[in-house]
Parts: sequence; C-alpha cells; structure tokens
Amino acid sequence: MKTLSIDVRRAEPQDARAISETHRISWLQAYGGLIPHKPLIQMVDRRGETWWRKATRGPATLLVLDVAGTVAGYATLGLNRARALPQEGEIYELYLRPEYQGIGLGRLLFGEARRLLKSLGCEGLIVWCLEDSEHAERFFRSAGGRDIAEGMENFGDKELKKLGFVWP
Repeated sequence: MKTLSIDVRRAEPQDARAISETHRISWLQAYGGLIPHKPLIQMVDRRGETWWRKATRGPATLLVLDVAGTVAGYATLGLNRARALPQEGEIYELYLRPEYQGIGLGRLLFGEARRLLKSLGCEGLIVWCLEDSEHAERFFRSAGGRDIAEGMENFGDKELKKLGFVWP
C-alpha cells in the first residue's frame, strides 16, 4: 500500500514555477466568463515564475498545498488591508488546481492559513471574493464566513461586486 503525502508549508523560491502554473490554471478556471478575457489574461501573465519567486520572500506569507510533490494549491495571507474593518488578518488568495478541488484540500489549506494568522496574533479574519464566483462564495459560507462587507473591483471596462467574508 502506498502512502500519499499531503502537506501545507511555506513556499520556497524553488516552488515559483509550480505556483505560477497553479495560479494560471486556477485563475482561468475560476474567472473565465466572469472577468473579461483581456484583463484576466493580463492579470495572469503579470504573475509569472519571477513574480512568484519574489513573492516567496514576502511581505505577505505564501503557503503551498503540496500533494505528493505537486503544488496543488496556494494561499497568500497577512494583515488586513481594509483599515475600516476590525479584523486583523486577511487571506488575500486561496486557489487550488481544478483537479484537486472538491475533496477537502481547500478546507485543509484554509484551516492552516487561519491557524497561522492566529499564531501570529491576528484577531479576526477577512477574505474577499467576487459575488458572481458561486464556487468561492459557497466555499466561504460553508466554512462559517459571514459576508459583512462589499466593494467593487474594476476589470477593464467591467466593474464586479466583491464580498468580504469574516470570521471572529
């Protein structure tokens, strides 16, 4: 019987290429049809291997979900950027490759990100997602998040509403 290793760990510079691929695949799957094509491709293309290599060195914390040596997902987290809200921590991004979704690995990565923020002394957490991203909204609601804030994001000529989900 073979044992499958699943680990959430801090990203290292040598993970940059795999994170870049995971970012591209997950963003195109998550936002295709929501965000206009040209701005979506521009956003994805800006974050190549070099960008992710720099991201492994901060200032945000970058975690990877490692499944048997494959970067199956990633999360970025740090201090809340919305100063008007009392939550101290924020998960900026949490994405999994499509083939790893729906089997509990997103919950594992989310839980580890939350624990890390708490261990760093952050009280409360906020995560933003596009309102029209039904998959993300359902994920955060099922994880116990309450949507208490909203805002707008501009993508080329299109504005999309975003929701802020919080946890105590």
